[in-house]
Amino acid sequence: MATSILICDDSALARKQMARALPASLNAEVTFAVNGLEALQHLKKEKFDLMFLDLTMPEMDGYQTLEAIKQQGIDIKVIVVSGDIQPQAQARVKALGAIEFLKKPVDKAFLKTFLKELAPSEPVAFDAVIQRVSTPALRRRDVYLEVANVAIGRAADSLARHFDVFVNLPLPNVNVFEVSELHMTMRHLASNSTMSGICQGFSGEGIAGEALVLLSDSSVKDLMAMMQYPIEADGDSELELLMDVSNILVGSFLKGLGQQAEVKFFQSHPVLLGQHMPIERMIAQTEGNWRRTMTFEVSYGIENTSIKCDLLLMFVDESLPLLDNKLSYLMDED
Repeated sequence: MATSILICDDSALARKQMARALPASLNAEVTFAVNGLEALQHLKKEKFDLMFLDLTMPEMDGYQTLEAIKQQGIDIKVIVVSGDIQPQAQARVKALGAIEFLKKPVDKAFLKTFLKELAPSEPVAFDAVIQRVSTPALRRRDVYLEVANVAIGRAADSLARHFDVFVNLPLPNVNVFEVSELHMTMRHLASNSTMSGICQGFSGEGIAGEALVLLSDSSVKDLMAMMQYPIEADGDSELELLMDVSNILVGSFLKGLGQQAEVKFFQSHPVLLGQHMPIERMIAQTEGNWRRTMTFEVSYGIENTSIKCDLLLMFVDESLPLLDNKLSYLMDED
C-alpha cells in the first residue's frame, strides 16, 4: 500500500534530499509544496499520511503553517525538517503539534528508525535501498542557498545559546557580486545609520575569503543593555561584545558550511573595521580588498527587539571552482 507524503520546503535541493531519504519500502507517493500556502492548498484537496515541513520559507513559514493546520483541524502527522536548530525552535514546533523535529541535512539512518517506530505494526522492510523520486535538475544557486540555510541555522543556534535569546532566522541571499554591487549592498544594510564593523578572514583547503559583521549603533547599545555588558568609558566592553558576536556568527557559519563541504576552515582573529562611523567611511577602508566575489548575505534579528546583525561572507573568485567541486555531490542525480 502506498504512503502519501507531502514535502514542503522552498529549497529545491532540500525537497530532493528529503524525498530521496525516504526508504523505498514506504512506496511513497510524494507531493511537493514550496511554501506553507501551497501546502495548505494540497492539504485541503487530498489526504496525506505524513508531511515534512521546513520552517524558514517565504509567503508562509513553518510556524504559520503549523498554526493554520491546528486552527483548521487538518488531520496530518507533521515532521519539521529545518536548519533552525535552536532549542526554542524545536520546543515551539512541538507545542504547535509537530510529532518530531529533524535537523538538516536529514540523517537517513535516524529517519529510517523513526519511521519504523511510527508504524511498528506495518510489515515493512525498512532496510531497503533508498528510493529514487523524480525531481527537477538543480541549479548551482539552489545548492548554495540550501547550504547557506543550514550554515546560518548553526550560527543562529550558537548565538541563541550564548546570549539566551531566540534568533529570528532569515532567508539567506547568495549572489556573485562585483565590488560596486557589494558596496551597494553594504549601503543598503546600513540604512543611513552609523555602524560598527568587524572583519575576519578565513581559509581552508585553498578556499578563502573574508567575513564582515555589521551592527548599527542602536543595535550595539540595545544588545549591550540586554546582555548586561558593563558600560566603560574606554569602550572595551563594547569592543568585547563586537568580537564575541563576530566569533560566534562567523565561526558557527563556517563550521556548518565546512561540515557540508568536508572542509575544515580556519579563521583569523577578528579585526575592528570601525566603530560609530558612517558606512561610507567603512567602505572607503575596504577599497581594494575585494574584486568579484560570491557573497552569502544574512540579517539576523533577535525576537521582540529591534536588534539586527548583518553577516556578509565573501569568497574570493579564485576559490569558487574549489568550493563548487566540494559541493558537487549535492548536484548528483544518481
